[in-house]
Amino acid sequence: MSRSAHPAGPRHGDVLPEGHYQAPPADLNALDPKVWSRTVTRDAGGVATVGGIDVRQLAAEFGTPAYVLDEEDFRSRARAWRDAFGADADVYYAGKAFLSKAVVRWLHEEGLNLDVCSTGELAVALAAGMPPARIALHGNNKSVDELEHAVKTGVGHIVVDSYEEIERLAAIAARQGVRQQVLIRITVGVEAHTHEFIATAHEDQKFGLSLTGGAAAEAVRRVLGHDSLELRGIHSHIGSQIFDTAGFEVAARRVVGLLAQIRDEHGVELPEIDLGGGLGIAYTSEDDPREPAEIAAALADIVRRECAAADLNAPRLSVEPGRAIVGPTAFTLYEVGTVKELAGLRTYVSVDGGMSDNIRTALYDAEYSVALVSRTSDAEPMLVRVVGKHCESGDIVVRDAFLPADLAAGDLVAVPATGAYCRSMASNYNHALKPPVVAVKDGAARVIVRRETEEDLLRLDIG
Repeated sequence: MSRSAHPAGPRHGDVLPEGHYQAPPADLNALDPKVWSRTVTRDAGGVATVGGIDVRQLAAEFGTPAYVLDEEDFRSRARAWRDAFGADADVYYAGKAFLSKAVVRWLHEEGLNLDVCSTGELAVALAAGMPPARIALHGNNKSVDELEHAVKTGVGHIVVDSYEEIERLAAIAARQGVRQQVLIRITVGVEAHTHEFIATAHEDQKFGLSLTGGAAAEAVRRVLGHDSLELRGIHSHIGSQIFDTAGFEVAARRVVGLLAQIRDEHGVELPEIDLGGGLGIAYTSEDDPREPAEIAAALADIVRRECAAADLNAPRLSVEPGRAIVGPTAFTLYEVGTVKELAGLRTYVSVDGGMSDNIRTALYDAEYSVALVSRTSDAEPMLVRVVGKHCESGDIVVRDAFLPADLAAGDLVAVPATGAYCRSMASNYNHALKPPVVAVKDGAARVIVRRETEEDLLRLDIG
């Protein structure tokens, strides 16, 4: 049965009608394994632990807010994607979700490739030892310097996104005496059922070259016209936080149709297609993500079926999970600062972070879960809005949730499923210092991205 795609989050009014909310969970102390990393549990005293480490110990040693990343969970999810697609396909981790040198090393050791979309991401990948041939470079407006660096470095694939980029890249590759492998990113006209800001395959947006308008076919002609470029295949990405493979089926059908058109016009069968990423994760208990093996089987079947219908050899398939790997593996640990009850409205729980460490709620109306983790409680549930400490009324971390009514300043709460797009989109709004990323495994914790300091901020401000 087709599963509906996950909305990035319904937009609520300031005051919601009585009865809008779902009932509170039966047990406020339960930590739903759907939304928490796999080693998170509560110890005998009711304190949450991850990788065998007490969250109070983590807060004392590393401070709050902090992103806590479960290394074993990350590695096991990476392996699950690699094993699901097997040797006849390529899995590229989408570095934009979260990237650090430690993460790159884990990916390399687990046999995944890496997708980057900036010189900065490429620098991290190379510094951590990822072989350049296993890196793909994305982006809708790559500069001449970025392209020159990528070609010189020996990046495996460059995904071209415009006519101008084709000409720039062809000239750069020719000057360097390189025949650069490329994919062409196309827009296939599929409306992924997700928030408009993370739907990327409809016609009216900045990415790719239109299939229906003929721009994709023209891009193929231009790439094939340059001896310094080797066209390896077609790239399609329909959006993010998607739970339904129906959109991928439509996209694959249209991509294969373009492959058949290329064969008929140019006598060339392209050997690769990349269907992008965007598969969803569970941010709340209501979300129902699919397992990598199920996704792999569905996508491989779609491609085989469409190629057989078009009398084409099935190309090598690539996918680009980012959120699906790192998203569930981390939570953000906060300390409660104030609890403010507004009679007849709601209770506001203010934490020591906010939109500077998680912009997604403000940006996409994203929904999250939250739990009291420094202790358990038998108090009645209270409906809360978890907010940050920044000078914006939209500084919301979790829009609507239930926490125990005895919640107080000094308690630790945690928001799960914050591994993707939280640290990578973090800001210095109000000159907030970006939190550290703390990796935990087998009873040991280490900082893999340190907390920013005031010295870091002042070093950039030359006065």
